[in-house]
Amino acid sequence: MQKDRHAAGNADRKGEKRRVSVLGATGTIGLNTCELLALNPDRFKTAALTANRSAEKLAELAVALNAEYAALADERLEGDLRRRLEGTGIESGAGPRALIEAAERQADVIMAAIVGAAGLGPTLAALRQGTIVALANKECLVSAGSLFMSEAARYGTALLPVDSEHSAVFQALDTPDCKHVERIVLTASGGPFRTWSQEQIAAARPEDALKHPNWAMGRKITIDSATLMNKGLELIEAFHLFSVRAGQLSAIIHPQSIVHALVYYCDGSVIAQASLPDMRTPIAYSLAWPERLSADLKRLDLAAAGSLTFEEPDEARFPALKLAKHALMAGGAAPTVLNAANEIAVEAFLDRAIPFPGIAHTVEQAMSRALAELSGIAPDSLEAVMHLDSRAREIARTLLGAAPSRSAGAANGRPGS
Repeated sequence: MQKDRHAAGNADRKGEKRRVSVLGATGTIGLNTCELLALNPDRFKTAALTANRSAEKLAELAVALNAEYAALADERLEGDLRRRLEGTGIESGAGPRALIEAAERQADVIMAAIVGAAGLGPTLAALRQGTIVALANKECLVSAGSLFMSEAARYGTALLPVDSEHSAVFQALDTPDCKHVERIVLTASGGPFRTWSQEQIAAARPEDALKHPNWAMGRKITIDSATLMNKGLELIEAFHLFSVRAGQLSAIIHPQSIVHALVYYCDGSVIAQASLPDMRTPIAYSLAWPERLSADLKRLDLAAAGSLTFEEPDEARFPALKLAKHALMAGGAAPTVLNAANEIAVEAFLDRAIPFPGIAHTVEQAMSRALAELSGIAPDSLEAVMHLDSRAREIARTLLGAAPSRSAGAANGRPGS
């Protein structure tokens, strides 16, 4: 991962506002980003905003931030968006090409927060600007990690992780090559079922799984937190982001969600990053890097927080974490297949078509079938990644006895998307 604290691409132009684009502006990460942009008009200029299909919310954000361009993924809503922006001077578009245009608009920082496989194309396009990409799209690294990192290196892009755990590691590293690092540990809250028995977990309903104890997130990622799949996906991301071996990565349960990651060094030192569970903290860091953005957020008071506790994850009750670890060690197409099958299984659970344990069971079955069929295909191009993703989804749907419904990437949209 590039971590040159003395150069931040075009964003170092003295006295000029940073131009920021937000891909996925109406999701949880996008809305928090737009809030910070609105609070700091002296530091940022909004270049482009995108959303999936919420024309009304996108137009509202574009007007509030005086954006130059706004684009919707759903081309059927192009007329609606254009009418809402009439007379504002804000350009607009809709459809896949419009999302790419938004990603290619000149910007110093591009917040890549389109959820799901739909974000791969626009985020790859954003990399080619060679500036700063703040990455909040898991699929880019889980499904296409090698491709994505090689493109970032090719264009000299500074890649900043927005996930609180990866942002914490980024801040705790003393050098980008990790040569003195023994291991990296990501923390997990344990989700709403941390203290539940296997019998209770088996009977869990979607409304139970959506009650995250610490974080306010979108529906899909909240379910992933409940299964611990989210932590497994983050281990795969960390493997690509940081110069360490898969065996140097692990996860630990930390119910308070105050310490976000720990970096263990060869001299016995452990450096941890801590803050209250608020996504605006890592977002603010990515927007201002290599400087800091003063944010009016609640400060961590360790005395008030009291004790901080840690425990090993229970992979018997939460087998999704073990599946993700296996995919990480296997490499190749395995992470791509894991991610795609998980999206379909989570959608089925939210639709009450399968029980909570059925998520991991479906993913395991889909991975077995898909990898047997697709073993000769490497995720080394966008076309190959999308083929692996699409076929894994088909297999997962077949296992569930369901016909294809929403398009790839749409199943895990966040509120407002």
